[in-house]
Amino acid sequence: MAIASDYPFLDVMGTMLFFFLWVIWFWLLIKVFADIFRRNDMGGGAKTLWIVLVIVLPYLGVFVYLISQGHHMADRDVAQAEASRAQFDDYVRTVSSSSSGSGAAGEIASAKALLDAGTITQAEYDTLKQKALAT
Repeated sequence: MAIASDYPFLDVMGTMLFFFLWVIWFWLLIKVFADIFRRNDMGGGAKTLWIVLVIVLPYLGVFVYLISQGHHMADRDVAQAEASRAQFDDYVRTVSSSSSGSGAAGEIASAKALLDAGTITQAEYDTLKQKALAT
């Protein structure tokens, strides 16, 4: 039965360091593979060569890719983040404008159309109007 005194503190620290480096290594591999596959400026042959280099000579392949493409990787990350942000902002604008029309006036107008169509009663219309004016 193993107890804590059988595993010295420096061995614990060494194991933690080894595990940390192992996790970072896989993170780097995934980051390099993702960057290779999302690139539009590189053809299929070049992508294949990079992937083969990273698989056959993993340390050399990853470090050479990071040294030669590191700055461009950051630029692609920023461009992708900006594109995602712009797409999300456009989505929010379309959803907010379509759901509320032109704010309170749009909600009141749509409630009035429902009242005129006989879908809601006068009391429901008044409630919707009060809610629209309160927001």
